[in-house]
Amino acid sequence: MYRFGIVGAGMIADFHAQAINAIPNAELTGIYSRSIDKANAFAQKHNCTPFDDYTAFINSPNIDIVTICTPSGFHLEPISAAAKAGKHIICEKPLEVTAERVDEMIAACTENNVMLAGIFPRRFNVSSQLLKKALQQGRFGKIAMADAYIKWWRTQEYYESGAWRGTWKLDGGGALTNQSIHTIDLLLYVMGDVKSVRAETRLVAHKGIEVEDVGIAMLEFENGALGVIQGSTACWSKSGHPAEIQITGSQGSVFMSDDKFRVWEFANETAHDDEIRQQYGLNENEAGAGAADPSAIDFVWHQRNFEDVLHALENHTQPLVDGFEGRRSIALLNAIYRSAAKGGEKEFV
Repeated sequence: MYRFGIVGAGMIADFHAQAINAIPNAELTGIYSRSIDKANAFAQKHNCTPFDDYTAFINSPNIDIVTICTPSGFHLEPISAAAKAGKHIICEKPLEVTAERVDEMIAACTENNVMLAGIFPRRFNVSSQLLKKALQQGRFGKIAMADAYIKWWRTQEYYESGAWRGTWKLDGGGALTNQSIHTIDLLLYVMGDVKSVRAETRLVAHKGIEVEDVGIAMLEFENGALGVIQGSTACWSKSGHPAEIQITGSQGSVFMSDDKFRVWEFANETAHDDEIRQQYGLNENEAGAGAADPSAIDFVWHQRNFEDVLHALENHTQPLVDGFEGRRSIALLNAIYRSAAKGGEKEFV
């Protein structure tokens, strides 16, 4: 039985609690918040022990694994302290706001011989694994383009709901870092690393924030393919547009909307292609997961991510999203922002 403690009692912590409670060999035993009232309310809801003293929390003998649900730019400090206390760590996306801070985080966990894992649950969808397998099998032929589209909406009230939202220091960026990062990570997971980027960002539909609500980047992958990222929280939709990855090549095309396929076509069909289209095909008018409402996600996606970490701990292997994997999207995002700040000049990742 693995005993979990959660750091931070905001919205995403509730999904962590639901995921933990759904795993047979996991138990939520503690919650830490700087506000004892928030900690008490969360503890009452999820039947665990509240803490407002972080030292007492990380030194609790009833906690084996700590999950981090604090603002993005405040991950390094609680992770470093938890690592020194000998706790394994699962950290919400992004791991941190700069690659350099992620490197410090990785070093702290390595030095203290604890596991560091990130939260990128889209990797664990069956559809993602099918897409990655098709790429590994060379079914696309010569890859022409590999793109990510995240055309989402967030209200002004969303940005005003926390002083950290929309700040460089604690949010690390806007629509690209906070909302688009899941799809960006998935693009890197299936396609491999990006060599260089050219980017532009703008603030279009929101007020009082430091970061972008629209961002576009042109990518050159290490394997020679080209691609684009379009990420936004300024694209209004009643139900929300699904995040989409499009991979096209000389022998095949796949358009994946969230965890369903809008297009699954190859020049050389196999016996399983019709089955994949039927089982994982996109339903008409299907709302995007978290696209218009950040709470409109399924905790089962987190559950799969957590189960992978527990499997790695039990078998003394690395989780699918370890610290180095979690760093890849941040390194790319840092390069995107450098390019945008220089008027779209090419930046190497």
